[in-house]
Amino acid sequence: MKSIRIHTYNDKPVAEQIPTPAVAKDQVLVQVQATALNPLDALVVSGVAAQFFAISLPLTLGTDFAGVIEKVGSEVSQWRVGDRIIACADASTCGGLAEFAAVPASACVALPQSMSAIEGAAIPIAALTAWHSLFSSARLKAGETVLIHAGAGGVGTFAVQFAKKAGARVIATASGDGLELARRLGADEVLDYTSVDFTSVVHNVDVVLDLVGGETQQRSFEVLRKGGRLVSTAMPPDAHMAESCGVTASMFYAAQYASQLDKLVSSIVEQGVEVVIDRVVPFDAFDDAWERLVSGRARGKIIVQ
Repeated sequence: MKSIRIHTYNDKPVAEQIPTPAVAKDQVLVQVQATALNPLDALVVSGVAAQFFAISLPLTLGTDFAGVIEKVGSEVSQWRVGDRIIACADASTCGGLAEFAAVPASACVALPQSMSAIEGAAIPIAALTAWHSLFSSARLKAGETVLIHAGAGGVGTFAVQFAKKAGARVIATASGDGLELARRLGADEVLDYTSVDFTSVVHNVDVVLDLVGGETQQRSFEVLRKGGRLVSTAMPPDAHMAESCGVTASMFYAAQYASQLDKLVSSIVEQGVEVVIDRVVPFDAFDDAWERLVSGRARGKIIVQ
């Protein structure tokens, strides 16, 4: 079968033929229809992710995908052949960038009838990160103000909508056509980070969702009110700076919330949350998708079909 793999860290992912994976007793074999690219994939390729996950090489990339169950393991009772599912594979094994993927049955949730495989594949890590960083980590409440950096990206497009629907006032940073996208998704104020210093116009916010890291994160401490909360998905915040500013700051990892994907998918459907797709790229044009991912300019999710 076709797959996208790496054999050593820092090498460009390559397409190659490999055997269809065997199915363990607690797994299902999925005929993959769509796979989302995530910044996590770039961290896997660079070797950074190996500091947090026990990764064995060579590795087929892709944690978030959707498709149809082709085969079930002997101990699997919740799924049947032909079921449409969304899968969130473990980052240590991945496997979704292939024609078939074997994953634990517990890593799958039902793909709603109203949703395409492309939309379903776009949800797992990005939506889980957006939802739980805002509400489980930052404890954002109705009436509060949140500053979301990179509001037009894969996580940001979900975060803007989740925060707005929860009754928060949303300020987002973006650039180019991302400015109008963030406004359309519900942001009350959108700042062009290429021309506006956000610290000069944003003050006393309750929450900062940092999806960028670096200097952007460091300067974000200035705009929080005393007792405010900063949550970052990009890099560990400076604990000493947080203490000196009288705020709390934490790093967010989505993996611990994967078991709640089913509830989140249902909520996305019920609330009419838009799943924003940057582009859909054929499997044979994977290099184009990868180039778009590492550029950091995607508006929403990049999908390999």
